[in-house]
Amino acid sequence: MSTIAFTALSTATFKEWRRDKVGLFFSFLFPLVFLVIFGVLFHGESYGGKTYVDIIGPGVMSWAVANGAVFGVAYWLVGWRTSDLLRLVRMTPTRVPSVLTSRFAVSIVSGVIQAAFFLGFATLPFLGLHLELRSALVILPLVAGILAFAALGLLVGTYAPSPDAGAAIANTIVLPMAFLSGTFYPVAGMPEWIQTLSLALPMRHLIDGAAAAVAGESLRDVLVPTLILLGFAVLFSAFAGRMFRWSSKD
Repeated sequence: MSTIAFTALSTATFKEWRRDKVGLFFSFLFPLVFLVIFGVLFHGESYGGKTYVDIIGPGVMSWAVANGAVFGVAYWLVGWRTSDLLRLVRMTPTRVPSVLTSRFAVSIVSGVIQAAFFLGFATLPFLGLHLELRSALVILPLVAGILAFAALGLLVGTYAPSPDAGAAIANTIVLPMAFLSGTFYPVAGMPEWIQTLSLALPMRHLIDGAAAAVAGESLRDVLVPTLILLGFAVLFSAFAGRMFRWSSKD
């Protein structure tokens, strides 16, 4: 993989992400709307000895980051492919690994910034999310989750014929996954068959890992979901790499 190509593509992609005002709004502010609504409605209530915000905070953050990774990569891939920008890149010495790893790197950086902003806002007094010393370990499932959902975005972008179609497909996948994985309601309170089904979804493990880290639970409770997410990332990446198309005409 060329370092020069990786750096150039990462810089261009990050600038593109930073200049997308609408995308930044939905990445940073839209998830906070849900947190504020649920936080205000259920302020002072507890579940299993934890406040409601302590329970849904990691879930909403996980959904926001996963959503950003899937949509960002899918929209980027379809946009660059339909505009023939990828075909122009192909005419240079740049290879597929440089293209994909640069986009994954931007997804990680933007996702970490998004999560830090979210957690900082959630700790404000009127919401009151509690952070522990071990909460910094949230970076482990967070990065693994971003990789898994970015790879899922590659799969979506490979099949989608247009950016709008990519957004629709991504939304169809991510939104049901969010509800089934316990984003807005504790998964422990769901029917047993849903709890079992959710174990096959990467978002369930992202939420579990993030919640364990934020709550300061054991390292094992953080590492196990992280390793599962890395497995999803490898699986999705393998499929996406085999089906990657430089042009809509391929």
